[in-house]
Amino acid sequence: MLAMTLDPLSAFRLDGKAVILTGASSGLGHRFARLLSAAGADVVVTARRADRLEDLVAEQARLVAVPCDVTEPDSADRLVATAVDAFGRLDSVVNNAGISRVLAATDDDIDDFRAELDINLVAPYQLARTAARWMIANEVPGSIVNIGSVLGNGGGGRLKVPGYAASKGGLHNLTRELASQWARKRVRVNAIAPGWFETEMNADMFGTDGGMSYIVDNTPMGRPGSEGELDGALLFLASEASTYVTGQVLFVDGGWTAI
Repeated sequence: MLAMTLDPLSAFRLDGKAVILTGASSGLGHRFARLLSAAGADVVVTARRADRLEDLVAEQARLVAVPCDVTEPDSADRLVATAVDAFGRLDSVVNNAGISRVLAATDDDIDDFRAELDINLVAPYQLARTAARWMIANEVPGSIVNIGSVLGNGGGGRLKVPGYAASKGGLHNLTRELASQWARKRVRVNAIAPGWFETEMNADMFGTDGGMSYIVDNTPMGRPGSEGELDGALLFLASEASTYVTGQVLFVDGGWTAI
């Protein structure tokens, strides 16, 4: 009797899959774009800074750039249409674009608060449902991965991030709601909630002794995350390695939410 060959890593590959990735021009998104391509995926990358996208496409295979603002009314339709036109299909969406403002709630401008929710919560919802419509209509098992935050699981405390905390908390529960609606349509919806990873958005925190002390003192592992420590979570949720996982928020935070 011939022994069965087991290839445990094959389920994590994305060969022949098409992915849309938002917020690809810097930070986590820049890393995600290179990771998804390295795993075999064809990727539509989008962000507002066209020059950054051009540099990314020039250095990495299988990427198509669509410069746009995810809050624009037609952005979701454009991104889905581009993926289908370029690659003939759409298998996954990674909702990564976002902003964060640091200020006391009593000093906040309500229009700025609404704008933050529009980017961090409304835009991911619009892209997720536009992509899901295509996946369901074409009977494609899909995966939507929302990038949340540990600050979606509790208040920022001294950080004072009312819009960010509200939007990421909403994104976590939206993930559960969409997962429950689309599970029988074979469209999975999950989220990754990173702890402290250095990006342009939080450069001020990492650039001060007080900010670093806050991160180190409140993280059980005693350090922020390093480049690449979100790779496994993203590949797991975007690939066929997680076909029985939906409605979950996976915290990658060095133990931040454990205490």
